[in-house]
Amino acid sequence: MSIELSFSRENEAVDGLIQELFDRVGGVYHPALVREMVISALKAGQETSYLADMKMLNNTMKEMRYTNKVFAPYRNKKKVTIFGSARTTAEEPIYQLCVEFSRRLAEKGYMIITGGGPGIMQAGNEGAGSENSFAVNIFLPFEQSPNIVMANTPRLITYKYFFNRKVAFVKESDAIAVFPGGFGTLDEAMEVFTLIQTGKTDPKPLILIDDETGYWEGWLEFIKMKILGKGFISADDFSIFTITRDVDEAIQVVEDFYTNYHSHRFVGGKLIIRLTKDLSDQQLEELAVEFPEMLLPGTVIRRTPPLPEEADEPDTLHLHRIIIDFDHHHYGLLIAFIRQLNMF
Repeated sequence: MSIELSFSRENEAVDGLIQELFDRVGGVYHPALVREMVISALKAGQETSYLADMKMLNNTMKEMRYTNKVFAPYRNKKKVTIFGSARTTAEEPIYQLCVEFSRRLAEKGYMIITGGGPGIMQAGNEGAGSENSFAVNIFLPFEQSPNIVMANTPRLITYKYFFNRKVAFVKESDAIAVFPGGFGTLDEAMEVFTLIQTGKTDPKPLILIDDETGYWEGWLEFIKMKILGKGFISADDFSIFTITRDVDEAIQVVEDFYTNYHSHRFVGGKLIIRLTKDLSDQQLEELAVEFPEMLLPGTVIRRTPPLPEEADEPDTLHLHRIIIDFDHHHYGLLIAFIRQLNMF
């Protein structure tokens, strides 16, 4: 006879056994969350008889745990994810452009995240150096063995599942640069577009770095004619990305985004934007006038002290804050809003 488990504390002796396990293991952070993870695993064991499904759950958990372990020591370092073709050769100008881009970012204190394979991925790791790089690789029957720069680094992770790898690419980055590439590159880029457009990831710079053939310029024409033209996206969504062939401009886009903006968080549906310097009343009014679509009717942008819900992020409590009754639709405009407040 099995026990019907609940996430509330109504699991008879099971809750006591979980607590005893915590006491024996020791050093468990956030025990309430870990307890729910244990309950989830037990419930999955009760509910899932199909072995392949259990293997997927198990591997997903293990991959994400290891991802957190690898990235944890570098939480305070800004990182830029680089996407691009695995088939780009070292002789091509775009390869050398990527080497220069990542080298100069590393010189400014950034770390680089790539897929760890050949082509543009190797160029990104090569420019930054293995000591300033992460490689989030994937098991594939071709193309995707670790490149020579990252083959022996402790910051190499090899995934079974694309979806876990994509989480690492986006979750751990402060900016994303996309060089020309094939289906995989476009898949990664479109996923980032979607996550930013829908607010499912933090606002961050997305830079499409073009080559001499106008790869991204051609893509932009398609977007304008076939996607915007049919009303599938709005003009606001063009704030999400920047297209450039210039390394200086690409780096400036990354750096400018964090001139004043630090981070954000939603609390009770309200948007809290954390800043390194305060804004004046006039600047707040200017933002409200320029971006009225972002605000719920009858609301204003105002300053706020840290909210009680933010106590779990003590390293941000010293920052200035503004609070916005955000409409949860105009995430493209939110990017433009952040760029504007960075200019004050």
